[in-house]
Amino acid sequence: MFGFLKKKLKEVTDKLTDSVSSKEEVNAEHIDDVSYELQKEEQDKKEIEYKKKLVEEAGMEMTPAIEEAIEAPYKKKEEPKEESVPEEIKEEAPKIEEKDEKPVEEQVKEITKEKPVEIVESETIQEQLEEIREEQKEKKPGFLDKLLGKKEKAPAEEPKEDQPKEEPKIEEKIEKPKIGLIEKLKKKVTEREIKEEDVKDLLWDMQISMLQSDVALEVAEKIVEDLRKALVGKSVKRGEVEKIVKDTLEKSLREIMNIDKIDIAEQIKEKDEKPYVIIFVGFNGVGKTMSIAKLGNMLRANGLSVVFAAADTWRAAALEQLEVHGKNLGINVIKQDYGSDPAAVIFDAVKHARSKGIDVVLADTAGRSHSNVNLSEELKKICRVNNPDMKILVVDVLTGNDAVDQAKMFNDAVGVDALILTKADVYDKGGALLSATHTIQKPIIFLGIGQDYSDMEPYDPETIIKRLLE
Repeated sequence: MFGFLKKKLKEVTDKLTDSVSSKEEVNAEHIDDVSYELQKEEQDKKEIEYKKKLVEEAGMEMTPAIEEAIEAPYKKKEEPKEESVPEEIKEEAPKIEEKDEKPVEEQVKEITKEKPVEIVESETIQEQLEEIREEQKEKKPGFLDKLLGKKEKAPAEEPKEDQPKEEPKIEEKIEKPKIGLIEKLKKKVTEREIKEEDVKDLLWDMQISMLQSDVALEVAEKIVEDLRKALVGKSVKRGEVEKIVKDTLEKSLREIMNIDKIDIAEQIKEKDEKPYVIIFVGFNGVGKTMSIAKLGNMLRANGLSVVFAAADTWRAAALEQLEVHGKNLGINVIKQDYGSDPAAVIFDAVKHARSKGIDVVLADTAGRSHSNVNLSEELKKICRVNNPDMKILVVDVLTGNDAVDQAKMFNDAVGVDALILTKADVYDKGGALLSATHTIQKPIIFLGIGQDYSDMEPYDPETIIKRLLE
């Protein structure tokens, strides 16, 4: 069961994962090198700003020379460029014949020996700073030396005997902000924000796949919308897309099937006045009669007494079929002739059960269809006359999306309390199971999984979710 739907969901999940995670891998060592350079650059900026702030607090004017002196230690050292030959030397240099074996560099050096190039050194930044220090001595002596990292110890003055010693002042340091640039860079490399265009086509493929698996449109749209909200606009770590998709699918499925389970045996035992009446409804050929036999067998195994009511007085051989099941299980069958009023047959069965102290009446009914208005009205009469404790809709899951229409029709006509889904063992798509229960918001109580009387599996939403996503 669920093989087709599970396969489709897996295909689209893999596509989503590949699409969202398709980003060029980055070497971890390269990340560390780049992050170190970025971190150092950012730290240098912070220190420059910090030193400039100290200059301003000292009341000094931030001249270009001071600014250049502060920034100089942090500038990247450029690789020395090759010395270019002056144009005047190039003009006087004789043309070098191709036959000359001497390298060009040696020939140029021989020419330049005659006319040495004078290199005039410009005034250095350090000399400019010395001049600035002379100008600023009255304001803050020794401040720039301290700022630029030079430690000049002034001669200590001996304190006078009468003059009290001053307590050393503790300067308040401005804390440099800590930066997490490596973390930021790694986040950029290992995470990416998912956009609508990244998943739009794949989500559409997922919706089509679910519709092909007999999932109702309303249910498919809900699952796809939940996935869109979980992915689009979110910053997702590489390798976590599959987990997000599966977690979102699990949450959506849980919400779709979040309907209180029914324990029939417990409900029957809790009823004070016997019998507990259950009427089975559904289309022709969905397996109502066999489901009645399976449920009767299960209730007897739980220590409850049962009687069958053969109220399908319309279909040929329906009475005989239920009698055979009753004989095999040792359960009595209350019946009348074909064409009898089915409401009366069930009424007689309830009267018999009450007189004999039987716990449960399981009543079969004729199959109804969309077009047969008379049989639908007859079903309403059955429920009105006998006031059953539970009305169980039996649905053949092989009918696919038509299971949703059947659920709506019977629920609108008489009000369905629970569902039994038959032939689940040969149903590969699985969508009808999700759709039927979600459409009418009624619980599934059993799944028919074979032809033996014991082949009826209690419905468990957690098991269904596990089968779909495993």
